[in-house]
Amino acid sequence: MADLRGPDPMSANPLTAGPELGRLPAPCSVVIFGGSGDLAKRKLLPALYNLALDALLPGCAVVGVSRKDMPAEHYRKFAREGAERHSRRSVEQARWADFERLLDYVPGAVDDPAAYARLRVRLEALEREHGLPGSRLFYLAIPPSSIGVCTENLRVAGLVSGPDDPRFTRIIVEKPIGHDLASAREVNETLARVFDEHQIFRIDHYLGKETVQNLLVLRFANSFLEPLWNHKYVDHVQITVSEEEGVGSRAGYYEEAGALRDMLQNHILQLLCLTAMEPPRSLDADVVRSAKLEVLQSLRPLDAAEVARSIVRGQYGAGYARGEPAPGYRQEAGVRPGSTTETYVALRCYIDNWRWAGVPFYLRTGKRMPKRASEIAVQLRPVPQILFNANPASPLDPNVVSVRIQPDEGMSLRISSKLPGPRVRIFPVRMDFRYGATFGESSPEAYERLLLDVMAGDATLFMRRDAVEVSWAWIDPIRTAWQASGATSLPEYPSGSWGPLEADRLIQAEGRAWRTL
Repeated sequence: MADLRGPDPMSANPLTAGPELGRLPAPCSVVIFGGSGDLAKRKLLPALYNLALDALLPGCAVVGVSRKDMPAEHYRKFAREGAERHSRRSVEQARWADFERLLDYVPGAVDDPAAYARLRVRLEALEREHGLPGSRLFYLAIPPSSIGVCTENLRVAGLVSGPDDPRFTRIIVEKPIGHDLASAREVNETLARVFDEHQIFRIDHYLGKETVQNLLVLRFANSFLEPLWNHKYVDHVQITVSEEEGVGSRAGYYEEAGALRDMLQNHILQLLCLTAMEPPRSLDADVVRSAKLEVLQSLRPLDAAEVARSIVRGQYGAGYARGEPAPGYRQEAGVRPGSTTETYVALRCYIDNWRWAGVPFYLRTGKRMPKRASEIAVQLRPVPQILFNANPASPLDPNVVSVRIQPDEGMSLRISSKLPGPRVRIFPVRMDFRYGATFGESSPEAYERLLLDVMAGDATLFMRRDAVEVSWAWIDPIRTAWQASGATSLPEYPSGSWGPLEADRLIQAEGRAWRTL
């Protein structure tokens, strides 16, 4: 008798279960510039270790490069400390012993040409030792100001293969890609002098999260959703990225960036694109990225008057974080006493295309909020005010499709249901899907998926040059309007709250309310 139960999700690896839609990773050397830094320790090296645990790491050598002068053995200890503290799975001695054989280290400054000569010699030796073909992946975990000198030194040292060479060379660049349109173009021109566009992978770790990847599947693999995903049925969309921590040790960077540049220009606009894009004709990377680009190109431009009407910025003040007293932003170490850097942004925007005409998208992000959470919520239009929704003083709760990106990855659908009993009483209930409960193990970290995609040459989840520049072209007028306003202070919200009152008024003015996460 046939087994009609389907595959057992408890036995499935989330990275490999189901139809295989991507390309396989290819053997290569992975070089991490900034290899002894925080990103390498907390994210990159643990991600590579977890890929090795899942037998998803192809033939590989991993080389850290940084100013610190240390032997390779010390670097392996550094990597193990990072994995023990930050890996989603515990370090197993036997498996770690196999993994650390792949690790090596070359000391040298990014601006020292001799370091690249040493790197080339070491890479060639490792590639012979591990039987690798000479393909290379360079991860630039370095300040944006160092990108130019690093890429030029790679070229001069003969470490960059041509676009037609069977041995690939790929480069990963961390955000921020510039701080405005002009600087983003400068960074992109710097990269383009050495690499072709298909060799450049601009990384946004939010796009590697399991639930973000699942947005395309949710929308285009479920027939009941797509007919509703438009202005005829959607009342509005809310995208929230809230952070519990304050500025911490990043005050120097944050004073220059602020919430608009740090979070909204990249993470949140990318989530907006995945939520609002048209169905791509295929899963080819450039087809998907072109569909996302059309969303950015369709965003209604914001002039100074519209910025004043549709955008709220704020700063966290003194309050409480995790039950403990927390200082205000201006009291943080490294912050200017009279700073007008925003730690919170909420805005209303519109996508002027056929699908989304007239549907407001509410975006918000902030630091020192009650919890760390990210969500996309699509609220459907109310049913007519008859039958069960006839009382205008007590309307039904709206239907909402919500996608939780962090911390508890999953999605839910809120519907109205009858409470048990003889009387007809309507109560909102939630149909809930959680990755951990369904698949029985932790989802892969974002950097695991993204590193695997670069090894496979799949750029679907990475930002293309034109998208970066179009997003900055939309963001820049906001910064210009703020600077022209001459504001000497910003609306303040207590640490541990959901933002300034002005943000509540922004959405309440249209009869709506922010969701409680």
